[in-house]
Amino acid sequence: MKKLLLFIFLISQITYSQTVRKYSNEFLNIGVDAGAFGMGKAVVASTDDVNAGYWNPAGLVHIKDYQGALMHNEYFAGIAKYDYAGFAMPLNSESAIGLSLIRFGVDDILDTTELIDSQGNIDYNRINLFSASDYALNFAYARKLPVQGLNLGVNAKVVHRRIGEFASSWGFGLDAALQFERNDWLFGLMLRDITTTFNAWSIDEDKFNNIKDAIPDQNQELPETVELTLPKAQFGIAKKFEITRDIGLLSEIDLNMRFTKTNDIISTDFVSIDPAIGFQADYLDMVFVRAGVGNFQNITEFDDSTSLSIQPNLGVGFKYRGIQVDYALTNIGSVGNALYSNVFSVKVDFDYFR
Repeated sequence: MKKLLLFIFLISQITYSQTVRKYSNEFLNIGVDAGAFGMGKAVVASTDDVNAGYWNPAGLVHIKDYQGALMHNEYFAGIAKYDYAGFAMPLNSESAIGLSLIRFGVDDILDTTELIDSQGNIDYNRINLFSASDYALNFAYARKLPVQGLNLGVNAKVVHRRIGEFASSWGFGLDAALQFERNDWLFGLMLRDITTTFNAWSIDEDKFNNIKDAIPDQNQELPETVELTLPKAQFGIAKKFEITRDIGLLSEIDLNMRFTKTNDIISTDFVSIDPAIGFQADYLDMVFVRAGVGNFQNITEFDDSTSLSIQPNLGVGFKYRGIQVDYALTNIGSVGNALYSNVFSVKVDFDYFR
């Protein structure tokens, strides 16, 4: 324990000696699973399948056998691609592990930095294509604690970001989580980037020197090569209801907290809080209908007035013989209610095939 505390102390001293960004690795905040999107991403307390490796790794202890999940989505009229694959399995009756990979990328970007040759001539053959992509590989571990209904989860993530041949970075971070269940009440706490997530960038200075004087008085200096992600916390409370013998209802409210001042509906210099509310009705644990709302933001208009922006979401799902397909209509790719996205995901539970 002393070694662990010393490690966390040293990491914190190293990270806070660097410049901390308010927004960093934002692709890791998008989320996974169309079922979760349909509930407005209010699932920290109730998540209990392979996707818990992302939302709250403590929920992995509920799986009974191998589980796998896939999701593909596109944002901004197909310009950006978002993909996720997850796998989880129990180690024994007390613990489980999970592995997942996330990619968010924009491909086939035109590189026009060499469009004009040294003689001032435009040569379209000098245009190349490159990709800007972000990757995260997550390793999750969950274990039941001696207190009945209390579970612990941890998540280690390796982050790789790449902008063509111009720059790339590697990073590492840790998450910790708890879940507690008592009398159909569910509680969840997810602490993301508990030591701050560290990204170290490597920039091709030769390519930078070729373009740094393209616009006078712009891009004159290399950007910072160290990027740090501030810790965040999510706290959720959920309740299961039995409407009839065949129909059930799950409701949850989450508080998503950043320890900095943002545009969230509740915002102070110490913490900003964005609530999320979600509902899921099921018939025989086979057909699911979902609704949720989140991303409550104070938007400043051009006339300096402010307005409240919210993000409604709807979703449906169907599970049959170990295979579950989910769909969500959500606008997580935009601020406000403009650009809606269609999210599809599939989950396979191998417990059915045993």
